[in-house]
Formats: sequence, structure tokens, C-alpha cells
Amino acid sequence: MKFFLVILAVVTQTYAEDEWRPKNMAELNAIRQECFKEYPLSEEQLQKIKNFEYTDEEPARKVLLCTVKKLGVFCEREGYNADRVAKQFKMDLDEAEALAIVEGCLDKNLEGSSADVWAYRGHECVVASKIGDRVKAYFLKSKK
Repeated sequence: MKFFLVILAVVTQTYAEDEWRPKNMAELNAIRQECFKEYPLSEEQLQKIKNFEYTDEEPARKVLLCTVKKLGVFCEREGYNADRVAKQFKMDLDEAEALAIVEGCLDKNLEGSSADVWAYRGHECVVASKIGDRVKAYFLKSKK
């Protein structure tokens, strides 16, 4: 019976991996709005996040964690899924280059940080890269 459960878990995980797809702008905006409702922010914090300025404060980190979990790119046990992050945010980069950047930003959370701190740490690294430059430019342009 235990063997059957292990096989079922592996098959379920594999099937779930195959079902995931990058979200479009409308889906991403809907997810962000859900997270803003779940974790209310001050007007100042909200404006910063809308300009892609996530501060290292708990409310902003909670919104970020909510967003990346709902996007399906972060798991509180495993951290970021590098393949999914690269596919979601590669912009005009080659997927292999985007994946290399993302993989360079990931850690195994050996220090045991809370999930929001762990997600924030990876996010800040990716945002500081070529991916971050392109994503910020795209989102800021689409706001206008």
C-alpha cells in the first residue's frame, strides 16, 4: 500500500508539473489584486509595489509570497521552481539564459528563514538581473 501511495504521489506531481503554464498579463494582474485583498497595504506600500519596488517589510513580503505561490512558481517547502520562473519571466531572453540567471539566484534556505523572507531574497536577486530590468520595463510600460 505504501508503495502505491509513493507511485501515486510521483504521478500526481508529474501531472501537476505538466499542467502548469505561464500566466498572461490579465491572470497576473488578477493574482496581484487577490493578494492585495488578502494582505492589505498602506497606500505608500501599494504604490511602491505597483512600481516594482518591494520593500523588505513583512506586509510587502507577504504580498510577494502570495503572488509567487498563486503563480505556481514558489513552494514553501522547495522554494522557487527555476524552470517556471524562467518561463514566466524570460521576456525576450533565451530561455536557457533566463534559467541560468534564475538558478544563480536560488538557495535552499539553509538558514531556515520564513517563507516570505526566502521568497523575497530570491525575488530581489532576479529583479537585480537582466530579467528584472526587462520585467520592470514591461510592467511600467503596460501601466501607461
